[in-house]
Amino acid sequence: QVQLVESGGALVQPGGSLTLSCATSGLTLNYYTMGWFHQAPGKEREGVSYFDGYPGNTYYTDSVKGRFTISTDNAKRTVFLQMNSLKPEDTGIYYCAATPRSLTAPIKRLAKDYGYWGQGTQVTVSS
Repeated sequence: QVQLVESGGALVQPGGSLTLSCATSGLTLNYYTMGWFHQAPGKEREGVSYFDGYPGNTYYTDSVKGRFTISTDNAKRTVFLQMNSLKPEDTGIYYCAATPRSLTAPIKRLAKDYGYWGQGTQVTVSS
């Protein structure tokens, strides 16, 4: 049974940093695409960063490129999202999600393509 548990959300000032963690169980990270999704208040859930299993290609949306970094600790089965230079528009709930990795299809970027989700962690960027 796949389980994902996020942690690390907090209230932070603009320009600050946070590291979100997603503890996983029931899956092997090399065989899954892991995504971090952001849901701003009143908006739909959107992907911001992805880790595509082995060999570990990473992807970012333009809004977070250069500010966020996704990484994994395979031994601990944990996925991280390092968030720097945070902006008020980064406020929202951040979800970790997983989907079996495809060797032939392009990386999955839409929430509807992910079958496993955590409960989310709240990030608030405000002075």
